[in-house]
Amino acid sequence: MDNVSTIILASSLIIIMLGMGLSLVVDDFKRILIYPKAIVIGLTNQLIILPLLGFLLASTFSLRPEIAIGIMILAACPGGATSNLISHLAKGDVALSVTLTAISSFVSIFTIPFIINIALLHFLDESRTIALDIPGTIIRIMIITIIPVIIGMVIRHYKESFALNMAKPVRIASGIVLALVIIGISIKEKDNMISYFEQAGLIALCLNIGTMMIGYYSAKIFKLRNESAISIAIESGIQNGTLAITVAVVILENSSFAIAPAVYSLLMFFTGGFIIYFGIKKSKAALKN
Repeated sequence: MDNVSTIILASSLIIIMLGMGLSLVVDDFKRILIYPKAIVIGLTNQLIILPLLGFLLASTFSLRPEIAIGIMILAACPGGATSNLISHLAKGDVALSVTLTAISSFVSIFTIPFIINIALLHFLDESRTIALDIPGTIIRIMIITIIPVIIGMVIRHYKESFALNMAKPVRIASGIVLALVIIGISIKEKDNMISYFEQAGLIALCLNIGTMMIGYYSAKIFKLRNESAISIAIESGIQNGTLAITVAVVILENSSFAIAPAVYSLLMFFTGGFIIYFGIKKSKAALKN
């Protein structure tokens, strides 16, 4: 990608995270005390099981190193604004979804550099290993994610009516920007898209569906409400593709690492549509009973 594309990509994520901040208040973080079991299960899926499953799949499939690393970057970027929107549409527990996204977004600042370093060391030859600037990476991710969320929360605190009125337009705008970024990548790489799906489509789909199923059934095993189980499934399976692409292109400066996240970002809207249908169906069945 050129510099203009990189700037647009980073800006789109900032807009998305700012929009998420407009929907958050301090009480959202206090829900950790209200929903301790759901929070623990959700974070375990996001921060432990997801990277482990990503590593297992990347090691099992016969992949180019760049694709394997792309999968690990994706697995290191849980949650995101899209998961909150899908949870809402799927009749899930939106409060839980927002809380998991907020916590995992903060924790991932520290986990992303280490997961990616492990991936680089494992999937690339030692002579080709890229040294990741961990302090620099943390600072960049904070600028792109946490700071916009905090700004959004400050706006919500002091100008609540403005924030509530702007939350939906900003969410719509962020979705449009994300769609344009994906379309732009698709157009730019149109000659390679079939090859990209052949290389990363199946493993990206396995990661997406596998983590959603693990998230949903782990929540049901611990007897959580169906709404909570749906949100945990979405938070576990709908990764922050925009952040993953940003890490690959902006931080690691290697567009080949962005192939798997880009393919995933296209696929997740189809699987997201299915889980929305599933959630609505479950909600209607519960109302009848």
